[in-house]
Amino acid sequence: MDVAAARQRLLAAYAGALETVDGTTATRRALASAELSSGVDVVALGKAAVAMARGAQAALGEGIRRLFIVTKRGHGDEELFARPWVTGLEAAHPVPDGSSLAAGAALVEFLATGPMERAVMFLVSGGTSSLVERLRPGLDLVLLERANSWLLASGLDIHHINRVRRALSDIKGGGLVRHLRGRPARVLLISDVPGNRIGSIGSGLLHGAPPDTLDDLALPSWLRDAVAGGEGAAPAGAVSIPHLIIADNAGALAGARDRAVASGLKVHPHTEFLAGDAVRVGHDLLSAPPAARGLHLWGGETTVRLPPRPGRGGRCQALALAAARAGAGRRGWCLLAAGTDGTDGPGGDAGALVDGCTVARGESAGLDAEVSLAAADAGTFLEASGDLLYTGPTGTNVMDLVLLWQQ
Repeated sequence: MDVAAARQRLLAAYAGALETVDGTTATRRALASAELSSGVDVVALGKAAVAMARGAQAALGEGIRRLFIVTKRGHGDEELFARPWVTGLEAAHPVPDGSSLAAGAALVEFLATGPMERAVMFLVSGGTSSLVERLRPGLDLVLLERANSWLLASGLDIHHINRVRRALSDIKGGGLVRHLRGRPARVLLISDVPGNRIGSIGSGLLHGAPPDTLDDLALPSWLRDAVAGGEGAAPAGAVSIPHLIIADNAGALAGARDRAVASGLKVHPHTEFLAGDAVRVGHDLLSAPPAARGLHLWGGETTVRLPPRPGRGGRCQALALAAARAGAGRRGWCLLAAGTDGTDGPGGDAGALVDGCTVARGESAGLDAEVSLAAADAGTFLEASGDLLYTGPTGTNVMDLVLLWQQ
């Protein structure tokens, strides 16, 4: 099989992964046997909020009395949002802004206006931490934006980032529970965090986090001062609310595996979770590739440390370009690295699909791969080489996939 055919099979395997963890399908399946005595209010939050809301509609039908949705800008559904029983909002991601605070206020108001006997079904997916916020007293939008910009450029993993976010928030880390005022609730989750830690998904709006001092994190003094009032204390009124993870990275890998096997590829799943610096990970995958021929599959969520003025592209594009540099000129391989949510940093692309000729194609356009990586501008190079992968919103978000085929 030549590289062109292998590239098509990698794309098909990636599509199979997305179909397996699709938010509509996963939510409908999870709620297929749900019994409602007096109807339910549904709150859908995150990048997959619209897809999950559609799944709830398919399963519950007229049992849904009211529907509240907050999703990323560009991920909304005008037809759904126009219905009189639906409140649909779009907010900022990955750095929250005033729309995120407005969404947080609207969420609290939505919960306050429902009948006490009516249950609330929460559908939570990745992106919620940025999209919906209500700050602790004394903190403001300027601090919120500055804190999140610093966190996203810091190279910290998502668990540490969300620990800081919880300390700044009035509703994260279980803080939203008190706004239920005792109403029964249930939470369905699409996991976008390593280990499926419930307290990290959406920063645990309804999951009380244990006291946390954050002393192990090297935070700048201004941020440490800001979190000081919110660390080390459990949220008032937090109670145990059932949480169920309905889609995750392992499910996506299984979907990719099944699609690849059906296409005739020999598949080698890897249990190692790819984490740490994206450039290092990408380099290591191709500088010392696995010995076995066929398709190798990994899940992961790497990190990038951003310069003051980063360029285009996120962690998956950085990983892919670093792999392309390590395997430049070598025949018989291709690698796909992409987010399952359809976005990978600035630029709107999901990731990239590279091969041994990627660097030569980019260099023919006058670009330098090493310079692009140093500037956090892998996307510009990969656009020139013709290797960017665009999907648009996928209706799910279960971190990243890396697929490596070698002859």
